[in-house]
Amino acid sequence: MKKLPSILSAVILLFLASCGNEPTETTETTAVDTTATDTAAVAPNPAPEFTPFNVMVVTHKVKNFAKFNEVYMAHDSMRLASGLTHFRMGRGMEDSNTVFVVNRIDDVAKAKEFAASPGLKEAMKKAGVAGPPTIAFANVIRLDSSMLDIKDRVRVTHRVKDFDAWLKVYDGEGKETRASNGIIDRSISRGIDDPNLVTIVFAISDMAKAKARMDAPELKALMMTAGVEGAPSFFFYKLVE
Repeated sequence: MKKLPSILSAVILLFLASCGNEPTETTETTAVDTTATDTAAVAPNPAPEFTPFNVMVVTHKVKNFAKFNEVYMAHDSMRLASGLTHFRMGRGMEDSNTVFVVNRIDDVAKAKEFAASPGLKEAMKKAGVAGPPTIAFANVIRLDSSMLDIKDRVRVTHRVKDFDAWLKVYDGEGKETRASNGIIDRSISRGIDDPNLVTIVFAISDMAKAKARMDAPELKALMMTAGVEGAPSFFFYKLVE
């Protein structure tokens, strides 16, 4: 009977020995790659929503562009005091001394006062502005401000019967169609005093194609369908940085 405890002890020792040969469980936690999960969980920052803004557009002929530009830049503080901030400048392609400047405006009433002020008239005279300027006030409702290494532009202005009806036809044509004809959408604005006066600015990637499109009977028919009244005006210019 003494052999039974000995056999039992041997079996227990054998069992313990076999357990000792098993791989031991560690408390280390395997790292989990959460890169894909984190990327999927965090949405990319949405593009900032565009907010329409008002501008004052001044077009005039100057005697000497370099002189005009010098005086214009020197009077930046005068514009800022009236709530105007420089936005764009362009020089005509056919006549590089035909210049237009665009300023963003904080207050339309203040901007109109500035436009009629003796100080502005004196500054224009000093800058060599020849003849009375053309001043327009507009609300920019669309703007593509992405970087574009193209300086050639065309400004198209026309009056429409109904803006919403015109815009529907314009969007129906599509920016891809316009781009294939050498013109790239940049901005749309409406007159502040006359909301049916529309100005569209395009960058020109191919001048020959752009001019051919603007003279095409198809475009004239499209404008008629959109309710464009009268002949549009086209101003070709180069953007000045």
